[in-house]
Amino acid sequence: MREAIRFTLIISIIVGLIIFTNIWPVWGFSIFGIILFSIGIYDIFQKEHSILRNFPLLGHMRYMLELISPEIHQYFIESDTDGKPIDRNHRSYIYQRAKLEKETHPFGTQLNVEAENFKWMQHSIYPAKVKKEYPRVTVGGPDCKQPYSSSLFNISAMSFGALSKNAIESLNKGAKAGNFFHDTGEGGISDYHRCGGDLVWEIGTGYFGCRTEEGNFDPEKFEEKANWPEVKMIEIKISQGAKPGHGGVLPASKNNDEIATIRGVKPHTDVLSPPGHSAFSDAEGLLAFVQQLRTLSNGKPVGFKLSIGSKDEFLEICEKMVETGIKPDFIVVDGAEGGTGAAPIDFSNYVGMPWENALIFVVDALNGFGLKKDIKIFTATKIFTAFDIFKALCIGADICSSARGMMLALGCIQALRCDTNKCPTGVATNNRRLMNGLVVEDKWKRVKNYQQQTLDDFLELFAAAGCNELSELNRTMINKKINDTIQSYSVFYPAVASGAYLKEEQIAP
Repeated sequence: MREAIRFTLIISIIVGLIIFTNIWPVWGFSIFGIILFSIGIYDIFQKEHSILRNFPLLGHMRYMLELISPEIHQYFIESDTDGKPIDRNHRSYIYQRAKLEKETHPFGTQLNVEAENFKWMQHSIYPAKVKKEYPRVTVGGPDCKQPYSSSLFNISAMSFGALSKNAIESLNKGAKAGNFFHDTGEGGISDYHRCGGDLVWEIGTGYFGCRTEEGNFDPEKFEEKANWPEVKMIEIKISQGAKPGHGGVLPASKNNDEIATIRGVKPHTDVLSPPGHSAFSDAEGLLAFVQQLRTLSNGKPVGFKLSIGSKDEFLEICEKMVETGIKPDFIVVDGAEGGTGAAPIDFSNYVGMPWENALIFVVDALNGFGLKKDIKIFTATKIFTAFDIFKALCIGADICSSARGMMLALGCIQALRCDTNKCPTGVATNNRRLMNGLVVEDKWKRVKNYQQQTLDDFLELFAAAGCNELSELNRTMINKKINDTIQSYSVFYPAVASGAYLKEEQIAP
């Protein structure tokens, strides 16, 4: 912040003096010299910055360059394939589909196909006919009274507050136009979520929108909103990949009066969701909470989202599902590579299981306990392209979503300022001046375009693999290279037979 003010102040002084010296050269140069001398003297005697004490005046260049280093790196240094967290090729893929620009790529792949862990799909010399309609997946187990027909590709969880009202409204209108769902994120349901698009209401550890004054779950508030017609499914957020075991973070700079009212918290304060839920503390309690929410919502699909930490804890949940007969309608698998607007760096870098391993583990666990037939698996981590969807479905997922992909479709440029309230594109900020740059009536179309164009690409890959039904996708269709060994996922990660983990007394006659 100080560097930004310093940079702006110095540039303003220089520009002003250039104009002034063109009008009154002698006075201009004299004032300019006095200002530079004063800054230099201040630098020598201040005690906060060693560089400025040792290199007065010149030291300011270091802070100016540091301020714009992300832009310098993104536009002038990184290649098309090595940008982090999302490389330029993937960003271009999203921008082009959102804007209905060219869909082709010249001169061949830029990827190193000989690289360790390189992945590719198996195609058929007898491709199927490309389908004209997008496949849909029905979500709802035996206890669900209001099953939902879902698109294969949707908007993953992003809260109002983390994103601007213009961004949320654009996402929801895009979801309505494209007939896919919009996950609210844990920040509650705002008016900007209610523009006609189907909603998945995410209930986090802070119970925003359905909390008591003490911050606990309020069944009455939940029941009222869960039965709104646009709310199609309920998602209990246990943890997310970018900060598992930590809870959400909404900086005070983003927590204005409107957002605080929606969440039921004090405005202009840092909002820290608890690391865990107060409504339950073990596997049996989680399943009882699932049942409670399903009852209060009159039978709408209820599931939970988690980043895998302890495998034993998830296996215990599966055991309790078999023991109690209570099952969620879906489980959302998040990976350690997941995105967030604000998180402690150690949690982002070193906590949680990577996405691919997590998804394989959850699919195998549900199969092993004979549960997969009743539970749909959603996944969202770094799903940007048609191949990402194809691979996820081959591994065993049923439905995919994207958060950062949809942000890029809105116009995000990966400026990495999500936690500062200074997003230059108006996507992740509540600064009125900045978010006015995001024009809803233009951006919702880009969200719809990106989703539909990506599904068009998926249907072409699907046909190229020789498939006619989603049930034909399996791990034999994805290959990867490890230690100079090329094998399909079915060899690296053999599928677990249904019921293989069940004890003899657990198997139904």
